[in-house]
Amino acid sequence: MSANELPVTDGAAAAPLHTSIHGDGPAGADHGGEGVWARAWRTLRKNPVAIIGFVIVAVFVLVALLAPVLAPYGGTELPGRADVRPTMIPGPSAEFPLGLDRYGGDVLSKLIWGAQASLLVGVLSTLFGLTGGLLLGLLAGWFGKWVDFAVMRLVDLMLSVPSLLLAVSIAAIVGQSSMAVIIAIGVVQVPIFARLLRGSMLAQKGQDYVLAASALGLTRRSVTMSHVLPNSVGPVIVQATLSLATAVIEAAALSFLGLGGGEPSTAEWGRMLTAAQQELAVAPRLAILPGICIAVTALGFTLVGESLREALDPRNRTRR
Repeated sequence: MSANELPVTDGAAAAPLHTSIHGDGPAGADHGGEGVWARAWRTLRKNPVAIIGFVIVAVFVLVALLAPVLAPYGGTELPGRADVRPTMIPGPSAEFPLGLDRYGGDVLSKLIWGAQASLLVGVLSTLFGLTGGLLLGLLAGWFGKWVDFAVMRLVDLMLSVPSLLLAVSIAAIVGQSSMAVIIAIGVVQVPIFARLLRGSMLAQKGQDYVLAASALGLTRRSVTMSHVLPNSVGPVIVQATLSLATAVIEAAALSFLGLGGGEPSTAEWGRMLTAAQQELAVAPRLAILPGICIAVTALGFTLVGESLREALDPRNRTRR
C-alpha cells in the first residue's frame, strides 16, 4: 500500500530512529544509503514521460502566475464588443490572435486568465481535501479500534456517492461562487486521502523500526508523529498530484453547470465552454480552445503523478 516502504535490515534497531522520507532513517533510505526521494528525483529526470508532464505543468503555472503580464486585456474587458454581430463573431486577427467570443472578449486573454482561475481552484481545493484527509487518516491510523471503524465508515459513506454528484450537491448547497467550487471539490477528495494515509500508516506500523522504537520506550504519539507519519506520506503526495488533474476537470465541470458563479462572460474555462454551446455552428473554436486547455493541463498533472508513483514504487527500485 505504501509507495515508499522499503525492507528494514536487522540492524535497524541499533540505528538512529530519526526516520523520514528524506532518507535519514531505516525506512527513508535504500540499501545504498540514497534517500527515497533523491532516488525518485534521479529516476524522474531520466523519464521522458515525467519530463513532458513537468513541462506542461510548468507552462500552465507560469501562464497562470504571469496572467497580468501575458494577457493583452483584462479578464473582464470586452474590447471587441462593437465588432460582434448577431450572425457573425470575428475570427483571428492581428489585434485578436484567437478571435473574439460572443460578448466581444478577447479569447486569448480569457484563456490566460482562465489558467489562473483553474490553478487557484485546483490548488486550494486539493489543499482543502489533503488537510481533511490527513486529519481523518491520522485519527484512524493513530487510535485504531473504534475510532478507525467510525472514520472508515464515514469514508465509505462519502465514497458511495459518485464524486461529481457529491460535488454538485455541495456546490448547490453552499451557493454559486468560486469558494463553493473549492469546498465541493475539496470535500470529494477528503475520503481518498484519508483512506490512503490510514492504509499506509497501518503498513508502516508493522515495520521493524517501529517495533524497535516502541521497545526503547517511546510513546505512541512520538512513534506515530516522528516515525510512522513521515514514512507514510509518500503515497499521499503522489495522490495529491493526481488530484490536481481531477480538480481542474471538476472545476470546469461545475463552472460549465453554472455553479461557479460569475457572469457568462467570466474568464474561466468551464464558463467559456458554457457560452460556446450556442456558437458551435458559427465558431467551434470557442469550445475547442478551452477544451484543449483543460485536457492538456489535466494530462500534465496526470503524467507527473503517474511518473512519481512509478519512481517511488519499491518494486521498481528493486529492479533497478
